[in-house]
Amino acid sequence: MATKTNSHFETILDSIADGVFTIDLEYNITYFNRAAETITGVTKDQALGQKCFDVFRANICQTSCALGKTIESGTQGINIPVDILNSQGERVSASVSTSVLSAGQGEIIGGVEIFRDLTAVEALRKKIDNQYRFEDIVSKNYSIQKIFDILPDIATSGSTILIEGPSGSGKELFARAIHNVSGLKGEFVAVNCAALPDTLLESELFGYRKGAFSEAKKDKPGRFERAAGGTLFLDEIGDISTALQVKLLRVLQEKEYEPLGGTAAEKTDARIIASTNRTLAELVARGTFREDLFYRLNVIKIELPPLAERRDDIPLLVRSFIQKFNALKGKEIKGISDQALNILMRHPFPGNIRELENIIEFAFVLCRGELIETRHLSQDIQKSGNKGQDIGPRPAAPQLEQAAKDAIVSALDRHRGHRGKTAVYLNIDKSTLWRKMKKYGIE
Repeated sequence: MATKTNSHFETILDSIADGVFTIDLEYNITYFNRAAETITGVTKDQALGQKCFDVFRANICQTSCALGKTIESGTQGINIPVDILNSQGERVSASVSTSVLSAGQGEIIGGVEIFRDLTAVEALRKKIDNQYRFEDIVSKNYSIQKIFDILPDIATSGSTILIEGPSGSGKELFARAIHNVSGLKGEFVAVNCAALPDTLLESELFGYRKGAFSEAKKDKPGRFERAAGGTLFLDEIGDISTALQVKLLRVLQEKEYEPLGGTAAEKTDARIIASTNRTLAELVARGTFREDLFYRLNVIKIELPPLAERRDDIPLLVRSFIQKFNALKGKEIKGISDQALNILMRHPFPGNIRELENIIEFAFVLCRGELIETRHLSQDIQKSGNKGQDIGPRPAAPQLEQAAKDAIVSALDRHRGHRGKTAVYLNIDKSTLWRKMKKYGIE
């Protein structure tokens, strides 16, 4: 009877898509199901009786074996991310869950490990990341995606560009991306026009010659000279004085400038990208910005929306910043809780993307675990997010929607696009699968 029962369980375990193996207390493999063979490339006959770390070959086997910890502590391991080397030496992304194997009266006789191949999911995630990325800019927002579509053409046009958007919305990031794609051999040189007084800004832009003033002991190249053959980014151009606007206009018209104390004009081939957190057309109407300079700058205009108008980007940006600070700070934070993300979705973000980056950096200081929780956000952010209106999609919904889509794509890939087999595998009706495929745009 026991043999029939064991045979029945083996049949069930051989029919599931997750790999399953069991070990005894000496770490010898005592069972190895069909999916385990497929994922590892090792047959059942080859695996049985072998040490699990010689067969499974995960990156945690020799240092922090999940199954060993479970046997020692009696505590289950749930969805632990690992990398497996299969029999061909190829890396396979997987998640493992572990539990003890016990006989009667709680006697532990070994352990069981269930592992899931996440290769298809990882490939899909990379595809999505590439779809929503342009250089260092990440966005799935419709307005930003429209900009992504034309950015390569803008970058190679050589035309002067004006980027308008609120402070912290990523104007310099877009300017750098344009420069990187443009093919220009020179440097990307940036200057914050709002941070310097007129006299200092003029010498920064045009440079000066020895003896131009008492402190000028030697020639100093300006930003235009440094940006030769490259890009000069004039940040917050709306804040410069009308006197400096006249000098800048001459540079744009004549493609030449005079260093302070110089006696001859210098030529420039620097490509100009200007940005402002104000609307230049309104400044022109008020008489504080020259109309002729505005038209010289406004050859191609890019308008960046505030983060409050692209809340669908918040989860994507959070993940990007987590990856960034993991690399900078040597941590292994894997994500953010739904509760904490929900607070961020409700926050008004007056400081836009720069503020979000600062919030995540603050959370990194406090977070000692694998997940950023509500308690890792500042009190001000918690209060703001908790009282904010629900003006964007709740984070749980898009995460669940994406998880459902990932599961269907992975199942279709496993069954080579066969909808009937995929529906059976997912335990749903074939018509339900078809509706979900149409909903998620799965070809």
